[in-house]
Amino acid sequence: MSPRSASVNEELRRRSRERLLQAAVELVGEHGYDATTLGDIADRAGSARGLVSYYFPGKRQLVQSAVHRLMHRTLEEALEREPHTEDGRERMARAIDAILGLARDRPVLMRQHMAGILQAEGFVQCPEQRRLAELLREVCVGCGSADPDTDYPMLRALLMGAVYAALVPGVPMPVPVLRAELFKRYRLDREQGVPPDAEAVSGGTCDMDLSRFFATGSPLDCSEGRPDPSPQSK
Repeated sequence: MSPRSASVNEELRRRSRERLLQAAVELVGEHGYDATTLGDIADRAGSARGLVSYYFPGKRQLVQSAVHRLMHRTLEEALEREPHTEDGRERMARAIDAILGLARDRPVLMRQHMAGILQAEGFVQCPEQRRLAELLREVCVGCGSADPDTDYPMLRALLMGAVYAALVPGVPMPVPVLRAELFKRYRLDREQGVPPDAEAVSGGTCDMDLSRFFATGSPLDCSEGRPDPSPQSK
């Protein structure tokens, strides 16, 4: 059997990493951070347990990367849904609703994520986090920001604060109240984005199938049955 090409090996590594990210989001959302082990994540992903450390320094880094992936793909989906628009205020409304929707629909996962950020290591700088930052910065630019390098961190802080307020055990603030405050700050109309009453009519926006955010499909002729790459194969 001829050895796999470099492009096929790279695709297999990408698929392995994607499966680990999806498994982390699913398990932490189901059981919480402390009850989820790296072994559990590897088993759910169908990967060798030692492979996790090949891609991520530890559980905290893996989980943060996984949640940032979910956040940036949720945001992308909200910004690009039909009817497509380049209206900056509508895109800002969609961005706010997308992030607040995660706090509403996935409280366990997002509470664990916020707790992790408040640990000593703080934000994990990874491709997923950088993509989320790029999208939020683009939203600020589209909304007319003259200084996105200042306005983006403020938007991020306001969204993080709103998620935190929605998830504080015992004294959570209602998401519609937080939404109204953010919409007021950015001078958005209530009907923009996904209004809470529209969610109630449609049955909400929560979709438990996360596979579309962690796609492993590839144009390469790679068999899913092949083993994950080992660190030695890189």
